[in-house]
Amino acid sequence: MLDDLKIFITAANKNSLTAAAQHLDMTIATVSRRISALEQKLGCELLHRSTKGLTLTPVGESYYRECAEFIDALDQRISNLDQTLNSLKGDLKILAPVNLGSGPLDVFWRDFVQLYPDIELNIELSNTLQDIRDTRADIALRSGNQPSSSLIQKKLGHIEPILVASPNIAFPLPKTIEDLQQAPSIASNMFSDWLLMNDQGELHPLKKEHQHISNDMTITLNLTKAGAGIALMPMSMVHGSLETGELIRVLPEWRGQNREIFLVWPYRRSLSARAKLLKEELTKFLHQQTWFHPSP
Repeated sequence: MLDDLKIFITAANKNSLTAAAQHLDMTIATVSRRISALEQKLGCELLHRSTKGLTLTPVGESYYRECAEFIDALDQRISNLDQTLNSLKGDLKILAPVNLGSGPLDVFWRDFVQLYPDIELNIELSNTLQDIRDTRADIALRSGNQPSSSLIQKKLGHIEPILVASPNIAFPLPKTIEDLQQAPSIASNMFSDWLLMNDQGELHPLKKEHQHISNDMTITLNLTKAGAGIALMPMSMVHGSLETGELIRVLPEWRGQNREIFLVWPYRRSLSARAKLLKEELTKFLHQQTWFHPSP
């Protein structure tokens, strides 16, 4: 009915079915039919049709006064919304886990703002699973298996957790899983229960009493570099230290369970052009990283 009211308001403003049809990019027959349908729905005549054009009936005048301002304001808001969604200028709110959004993605954020300076990033990092709708975020980066929900989910790939230690540890490097059970270890809360697997698909759960534990993986990483123990860390956080020799792999035939990485956003919400661009650029960036395994 809103569309029919818009056609009626346009026809009244133009005083002509032909001019209204041209303005609305419709045929004259369609405009006439839609106005007639509106009149039938309302049970009254809105417009007098004559060879001299259109004039409002008294009832039509009343509907026009009531509806014209509302229809014009609605059109303006829809136009503004369309511009907001399709513009590469404006704000973009992103949720991401701390250990992925800060550190592994530092280069990505830097390059993104240099390439697209008109996009205003609002990056909110948290290890707590935040509701994307409550936070009014545009898009969220998630780590780990995602429960079925009302969110659209795009799996980007996975990151392998691996066992690492400082080359300067004061105890012998473990050579077997049994040795690892006895070795000093450090963990973050997220990786405190170690379920290890090898290339043959064998699984080995390892219940350990860790010497040090933290809710921040950066602290875990720093303690590991200091030689305080062995840690199970995502490759995204340790690849640089492995390259410089600050860390070494322990039992390289074993690794932790893959951490699957997703982008999620709500159903019934159109992704803005800015969010679509971030999705494309982030996917491209991750596919270029040696520590990331893209989805097929």
